[in-house]
Amino acid sequence: MSSKAPAQSIVEILKSRGETVSVAESLTGGGLGHALTQIPGASEVFIGGIIAYTSQVKVNFLGVKQSTIDQYTVVSEEVAVEMAQGAMEKLGTTWAIATTGIAGPGDYMGIREGTVWIAICGPIRQTLHLTLDSGRDGVRQGAISSAMGTFARILR
Repeated sequence: MSSKAPAQSIVEILKSRGETVSVAESLTGGGLGHALTQIPGASEVFIGGIIAYTSQVKVNFLGVKQSTIDQYTVVSEEVAVEMAQGAMEKLGTTWAIATTGIAGPGDYMGIREGTVWIAICGPIRQTLHLTLDSGRDGVRQGAISSAMGTFARILR
């Protein structure tokens, strides 16, 4: 599934409402921001993002609590939510989408490869837990498609 169709809907709906979105990405490495910026007019609603690939960036730039990482690991619903909340606060947006997970190859700290957490925060909060068996690129693309599709549905 291409993320272009959901991204188009996201941009159109946010424009019509005068709302904005930011991203906080770990395993997707900028893929959400890329999907949004493919849409003409995205600059009216997409403010920017933080690629927080390491724990230090999650803590220092997004305000994720080290205690949350220590208790739940970086691949958790709690960290995804704190990442999204941090992006909203730092970038001053109505909404934020965050991704964290293990794209592989291999497991990490006992967490299975393909495990993904997505948090969408704003006037409504929703989290998604995915377990994908599609290799590194497939996990990343699956996370992007799921995040964009879910956010588009929330906005509708």
